[in-house]
Amino acid sequence: MKEIFSTIILLILIMDPLGNLPIFMSVLKDLDPNRRRIVLLREMIIALLVMLLFLFLGEKILTFLNLRTEVVSISGGIILFLIAIKMIFPEQQNITNAKPITQEEPFIVPLAIPLVAGPSLLATLMLMSHQYPEKIFLLTTSLLFSWCFTLIILLLSGFFLRILGLKGVNALERLMGLILIMLSAQMFLDGISIWFKI
Repeated sequence: MKEIFSTIILLILIMDPLGNLPIFMSVLKDLDPNRRRIVLLREMIIALLVMLLFLFLGEKILTFLNLRTEVVSISGGIILFLIAIKMIFPEQQNITNAKPITQEEPFIVPLAIPLVAGPSLLATLMLMSHQYPEKIFLLTTSLLFSWCFTLIILLLSGFFLRILGLKGVNALERLMGLILIMLSAQMFLDGISIWFKI
């Protein structure tokens, strides 16, 4: 149970639903509220399918590349560290006034990929499936819980932005980034520890 909980927290931090709130609202703001929920659910389902694909095929890909466990752990720690740095020090841009790339209804890009199922999350799923191939059920369960949590946050996007405000959302995202830095450091040190025991 503890492993599932820690994996869920890790995946939620990488999915960063709070950080994606303003972007989702900006892209979907011109749609009818009922249609907005349908589009959001559709994009989240597409993202889930992509994430499951990488989770189940990731171990095979990394095995084919003949990557050792400690290398996977060290590289995973580095990836998570870079994600956390971006969360704590985001690029300065006014996302509340951001315009969608096109006036058409978004499909797959940019909501499903890369905002939810981004390269960082997909790489993490590949690394985890390679590192813990015997725990694929645990990883799948954790992914589904993380996905459901992210979906709920995004469906309640108007409520969260109204209650927290943009500054509050940004502050929470930085806090999540700090937690993610600690998790990435632990993963990196675990890989170094395994390396020196060989």
